[in-house]
Amino acid sequence: MLQFLFSGAFSFIIIVMLIALFLNFVPLGLWISAIAAGVDVGIFNLVGMRLRRVPAAQIVLPLIKANKAGLDVNANQLEAHYLAGGNVDRVIDALIAAHRAEIPLTFERACAIDLAGRNVLEAVQMSVNPEVIETPTVSAVAKNGIELKVKARVTVRANIDRLVGGAGEATVIARVGEGIVTNVGSAASHTDVLENPDYISRTVLQKGLDAGTAFEILSIDIADIDVGRNIGASLSTDQAEADKRIAQAKAEQRRAMAVAKEQEMRAYTQEMQAKVVEAQAKVPAALAEALANGRLGVMDYYRMNNILADTDMRKSIADTGAKDAPSKPVK
Repeated sequence: MLQFLFSGAFSFIIIVMLIALFLNFVPLGLWISAIAAGVDVGIFNLVGMRLRRVPAAQIVLPLIKANKAGLDVNANQLEAHYLAGGNVDRVIDALIAAHRAEIPLTFERACAIDLAGRNVLEAVQMSVNPEVIETPTVSAVAKNGIELKVKARVTVRANIDRLVGGAGEATVIARVGEGIVTNVGSAASHTDVLENPDYISRTVLQKGLDAGTAFEILSIDIADIDVGRNIGASLSTDQAEADKRIAQAKAEQRRAMAVAKEQEMRAYTQEMQAKVVEAQAKVPAALAEALANGRLGVMDYYRMNNILADTDMRKSIADTGAKDAPSKPVK
């Protein structure tokens, strides 16, 4: 009797352990929910998900949601996207939103957008509800040299076909800023831009700035225009100041060259005077040698002294006459 009871208890424990093991591998609640929703998910599929370490809830619940929305997807597709590192629930929400808004979006493209790192749900929502991007203040200068500070609002809509590989918001803002600078720079006067600010938006919009981007530009509106500095006058003043400094530098260079030339001539004059003094110091010795050798007579020596004395007298008379002469009145 005891042996029978012991074997019965052991069998009960084995059955409970098997049931617990089964429930551990099979999320019974999800399986029942899938059957109630009419989703074809077999019990062995759920076991396979557990063995592949795929959370069954992240596959079954989005699959139920997609089935109720009328989307043609299966568990294998969702599981493959999850294993690739994608967000299954966000992809299904994006497909449902696109289906309701009648936006052509396939499951494969939605998965590609999601795996590319973009939020596919936000992209679909932006396709339905366009977003307004406000550019930073763009500084541009008209031909008359007046600076204008322009701020624009760009209304964009996501382009589903170009979300993969398309440029982002930064490219759109940069292109719009470039278009604003070009149009203001081509205006003859800043008053022309102030009178017709819509000319900028029309011209920039016609350039197809959304090419190669993930967006479609719907409109460009000028939000604010402020008059800035007189860049032309500032540049002219800076140029005049630069020319003045260049002229001063050249004048200083010429003065330095003149001073150097004067010093050079002074040194040359002193050198010549030194040579003259040196030569004059040699004259008495040369005269004595000439007298001793008979190359110069005594009378020749006296005649030479008389000539020098006469020359000195004439020079002193000429200097005295120049000093005594009355100066001419300045007219």
